[in-house]
Amino acid sequence: MAVAAVTLSSCASAEQSKNTGSAVFEPVAQTEGTQITVWADSTRLPAVEQYQKSHPDAKLNIVTYDGSADGSTYLQTKVQLFDRTGNGWPDVVFASPTDVTWASQPTNPQAKAFAAPLDADLVPQQTLDGFAKGSLEPCRFNGHTYCMRNDIAQVVLWYNKKLMDEFGYEVPKTWQQYEALGERVAREHPGYLIGSIGDTNSQESYFWSSQCPAFQLVQPATLKVDLADKNCTRMATLLDKLVANKTVATQGFFSQSFAKDNGGKILMANGPSWYGKYLFDSAFKVPAGQIAAAGPLTWEGESTVATGNVGGGVWMVSSHSANLKASVDLVTWLTTSDENQAKAPTYPAYAPAAKAWLANPENKQYFATDISEVLTKAADVVWTGWSNTKFSDATAWSNVVLPGLTAGKTLTELLPQWQTAIIDEAKTVGYQIEGR
Repeated sequence: MAVAAVTLSSCASAEQSKNTGSAVFEPVAQTEGTQITVWADSTRLPAVEQYQKSHPDAKLNIVTYDGSADGSTYLQTKVQLFDRTGNGWPDVVFASPTDVTWASQPTNPQAKAFAAPLDADLVPQQTLDGFAKGSLEPCRFNGHTYCMRNDIAQVVLWYNKKLMDEFGYEVPKTWQQYEALGERVAREHPGYLIGSIGDTNSQESYFWSSQCPAFQLVQPATLKVDLADKNCTRMATLLDKLVANKTVATQGFFSQSFAKDNGGKILMANGPSWYGKYLFDSAFKVPAGQIAAAGPLTWEGESTVATGNVGGGVWMVSSHSANLKASVDLVTWLTTSDENQAKAPTYPAYAPAAKAWLANPENKQYFATDISEVLTKAADVVWTGWSNTKFSDATAWSNVVLPGLTAGKTLTELLPQWQTAIIDEAKTVGYQIEGR
């Protein structure tokens, strides 16, 4: 697939102000042909190196860093330093969506925002429109798009088709059917599991999928946190029943010894698109031809299909780059080209590239059925009401909810404590709170 053209309206115009509605982007003086510095994590490093091989004339200085994994603030700290010294900014970075919340804003009154608004004549709107519905929401602030999504992790219902057929179970389509099946499994096949809520991202699979307003930005600086909402309490109630009958584990899928003790007893797992390869294949070692995927579960009586998202990184171009043309070309190739994305480790956010990814035998030959339609449809129904905030949605869950579950408390009991923890963290980074 040809890489989309970068419309800088000639090199000279890149040195002029770009009117972008509510803001004006003023590129630094541009010098085409100069070397650009790229920061990437170890997982994305091969892709950047492949771009270099495919584009021998490109001049790249490639630096490996943590990619903002596990809540790291390394990138933000470094950018703040570069803002003070007036030099050192990388031209292109791979980062987490959380980084966009600060990178799209000046770090101090004298500095400019680190990330360049890509909709300021840098990336064609047609290219931006090609991403899965809602997948660029984490990139958008004050009406502008500051990053391109590398991958998404839409939540679907994974299941072991071999075991489900053997036990005579039908794959549920609603949360109520999921609950009822859990009750049957507890009676008929004790020890088998239909899920886990013990990982640091389990809330994204369950509460996000239930459209729970735990992290909902109603204004850029106002966060709605309402865990008393029915969309939150209904999920807590459902999961409490399944935890009580031991069909949903409070031990995490990725916790120590889980794969050894329980990996072969997973009937279902509500989780992200990467579960197929990285949970069932790599971690649980389930033989090929057994695992399949079904669409996101719905609630009876509701017509809206919504799901959560568990992961996915972004690429940003620095507003300080003196070679925007090369920087944007790299980011566009990384996120949209079939050449790169067809063999990417996780599901591409760019819809045409996702088709190439799904067509890759390495991404489908392991499964019992064709998962293409399920993943494609789920990619467009990720609920955008669980917002990208200045802080991780995993911290309060990990610090309050998971220890509470280990101590024997129910999710229903823990909702008020979880809410308090989220609010406290939100206030420390400057959010106003809307909620009950």
